[in-house]
Amino acid sequence: MSYYFAIIGTQDNPLFEYEFGTSKQGGDGMARFTEQARQLNQFIIHSSLDIVEEVQWTNGQMYLKLVDRFFTSYISCFLTASNIKFLLLHQPPSSSSSSSALPHPSSSASASTPSLISSSHHHPPSSTSVIPSLSTLTGGSNSSTSTLTGGTSRTSTSIAANPTSPQTEEAIRNFFAEVYENYVKAIMSPFYRTNMEIRSPVFRARVAAAGRKYL
Repeated sequence: MSYYFAIIGTQDNPLFEYEFGTSKQGGDGMARFTEQARQLNQFIIHSSLDIVEEVQWTNGQMYLKLVDRFFTSYISCFLTASNIKFLLLHQPPSSSSSSSALPHPSSSASASTPSLISSSHHHPPSSTSVIPSLSTLTGGSNSSTSTLTGGTSRTSTSIAANPTSPQTEEAIRNFFAEVYENYVKAIMSPFYRTNMEIRSPVFRARVAAAGRKYL
């Protein structure tokens, strides 16, 4: 997973930005954005601000979770009490983006219904051959879903692969919480003014450390 983290001020001005990659499951911490995606990241973050302003009045929490999506780029948001926005764009690897993306309801229904009809028409249903078990359908312990055609589609729950899993949401929450703690310490400096760009190398190092720790 590749990440682009930005802090946006009260006037929608960028205060801080940092790009990194996952350090989980053997990751080296390097972002794997394509050159085209890297150029779009700032525009994607900025375009999500309108949605953040809508969600913040309907959600009483500081952590707004996933607020926007642009193709395979997902944006999560954390809102401070002073209306400073922490935005994290996370993009899964190209090999896992197709498996983590949510399928269209009509396509999944059309793919599964004919198989169910044909199987029940030619062969009587049995608990061993046609009807899969509940643990298989729901994923069980290995998070796999057995299709009625005999194939198996596996949805990963790892932080490095699935941007919408509960594990990823919790990891992002912890990342935001630690960055927020260090942000408060940084702005307590008597030389800092509201909406001033954060250039502290200590703060950047602590953001990097939080990324390695949780993401």
